[in-house]
Amino acid sequence: MEEEDPTPVPNAEARTSTGLPRTEGTLGLEEAKEAILKYEGVFELTSTQEVTAREKQFSNQEQKLRTRMSKVKHKIAVISGKGGVGKSTVTVNLAVALAMHGHADNIGVLDADIHGPSVPRMLGLTGHKLQVGPPGAFPASGMLGIKVVSMDFLLPDENAPVIWRGPLKMTAIRQFLSEIVWGDLDILLVDLPPGTGDEPLSIAQLLPEMDGVVIVTIPSKVSQGVVKKSITFARQVGMPIIGIIENMSSFICPHCGKKSDIFESGGGQKIAEELNIAFLGSIPIDQEICEDADKGKPFIVEHPNSAASKSFMEIVKKIEDFLKKRHDIERR
Repeated sequence: MEEEDPTPVPNAEARTSTGLPRTEGTLGLEEAKEAILKYEGVFELTSTQEVTAREKQFSNQEQKLRTRMSKVKHKIAVISGKGGVGKSTVTVNLAVALAMHGHADNIGVLDADIHGPSVPRMLGLTGHKLQVGPPGAFPASGMLGIKVVSMDFLLPDENAPVIWRGPLKMTAIRQFLSEIVWGDLDILLVDLPPGTGDEPLSIAQLLPEMDGVVIVTIPSKVSQGVVKKSITFARQVGMPIIGIIENMSSFICPHCGKKSDIFESGGGQKIAEELNIAFLGSIPIDQEICEDADKGKPFIVEHPNSAASKSFMEIVKKIEDFLKKRHDIERR
C-alpha cells in the first residue's frame, strides 16, 4: 500500500488520543480517515519507540472509551438478520418513544451502519456536521434532545460512498464511542447494519457491558430463517437478548379498515417461542411511516394515536421493564 501524505490537516495542532482534531470546527471524512489510518498502523513502524507510542495511544483510548461509556446507564443494540426489515426506522421511533416516555435529553443513537447511514435523514438531521472542540467531537442534537452520531455527518455529500474494510470500520466505531462527548445518557441505542459482520462484532467487543439486543424481523419465512442467525450470534458473543420485534406485521386499509397480511404474520412470535426469547410486539405496515421518515419527522410524533405508534409505546414499556429487572439483579 502506498504511504499516504502525512501532512497534518489544517488547524490540527492539537489532537485527541487517536488523532482527531481538537481545534474548534467540524470533522470531515478525510480527517477521520487520516487519523484512523495512522492509528491502525497502515504506515510502517520504524522503531520500538513507535510501537510503544501506539500501545500507549491504544491504552489511552480504551480508558477514554470506558470513561465516556460509564456515563451511559444502558446500552442497547438493534440488529437484524437481513436488510429491508425496517431496522433503522424501528431504532429511530424507539428512540423518540423512549424520549417521550420520560427520557427527553437523555437518549443517544449511534448509527453504526458505516456504509449505509440513514438515521440522520429520519430525524431531520441531514446536512449536519460533528462539531469539534477541546473535549472531543459533539453529537448532533435532534428532537427531544436525542443525541445522534453517524458516518453521514462526515461525508462531503449524500452520494459519497465509504469504501472501507473491516479494520477501518472497527476503529471508526471505537472512535464514535470514545472520542464523542456523549455526556450523561439514560439509554444509547446502537443501530447496526444487517448481518453478523464487522460492525456487530465490533460493538460486541467494545461494549461487553451491553444491556441487550433488540432483534427486528418481518413475518416472511425468508426473514425468519435469517434472523435465527442473529439470535445465535448474540448468544455466542454474550449479548443478552431483550426480544424480537415483528415489523411490517400486517396492513390495515385506511379506507375500508380491512386487515391484510402482506408478508404473512406471526413469524416473529413463532421464532420467539421456538427459541425461548421474549416477543416484544408487532408493528403494522403504515404508509405514513415511510413518508414521515423521508421527511425527517418520526412517525410516532406525527401520528401518536395510530396503531403503529401505540405498538411502539408498548414495546418501549417492555424494554424498560427488561432494563429495570436487569438492574435489580445486578444490584443484588
